[in-house]
Amino acid sequence: MSVSRISVAGVSTRGFFISFEGGDGVGKSTQARLLGDWLAELTGREVLLTREPGGTDLGKELRAAVLHGEEMGPRAEALLYAADRAHHVDSLIRPALERGAVVITDRYLDSSVAYQAGGRTLGEGDVERLSLWATDGLLPDATVLLDLDPGIAAERRAVTGEAPDRLERAGAEFHRRTREAYLRRAGADPGRWIVVDAARSVEDIQAQVRVDVAARLGLTPVVTEAVTEAAEHPSGERPTPDGARPSGEGEEGGVARGETGPGPEGRA
Repeated sequence: MSVSRISVAGVSTRGFFISFEGGDGVGKSTQARLLGDWLAELTGREVLLTREPGGTDLGKELRAAVLHGEEMGPRAEALLYAADRAHHVDSLIRPALERGAVVITDRYLDSSVAYQAGGRTLGEGDVERLSLWATDGLLPDATVLLDLDPGIAAERRAVTGEAPDRLERAGAEFHRRTREAYLRRAGADPGRWIVVDAARSVEDIQAQVRVDVAARLGLTPVVTEAVTEAAEHPSGERPTPDGARPSGEGEEGGVARGETGPGPEGRA
């Protein structure tokens, strides 16, 4: 890392809410954990890592039902995800935000729109209204979409050797529609969404995520580069903080987590 000191101007007492979205196998859990570590150091706040479904005890039961239980119709699936989300927000997310924490969730309501509407072909408006009602309108301050070709994501999942769940078995066309739904949502709300090419290295992805999330949250980091970097770049052409590319170009420690924390990626 090329940054020797970071300070933050004008940090509010309000909590921050960040979601990570994308298909299975794109690296959401890893990137969420790395961002949480960095934001804990940057802001001095409590950082809560959670996921959907499965961020609460009830969520674990619903997760087992929708991902590994008997087959069910798209509407039943959407309702179970909405129930998990309502309980997740009421019992975990809102209380953390009210005490000024940074909440980072691996999947939130955009997953339901992408998977149940895009993938399962339910009405996007219907699925979105259901989740907004379930959460009393709570939306993230920033949503990071890790975008990756579904074929490459499937190859990554296969390397783990884990048996695929119901959604992973849905087929290539399902995952193509899901990706397209994500990209449509990101294009329609660029003020909330940050789209990152997930085919890049873990380090490059995290560098871009940090710069863009800090900007979206209004953290206005003031970066003082190490003296050695000036010697390494005598022409004055220095990289952005942490080596990040400007947007559009293309472990643990001090971080409080929910019980599920980073782990096998959830989906909604």
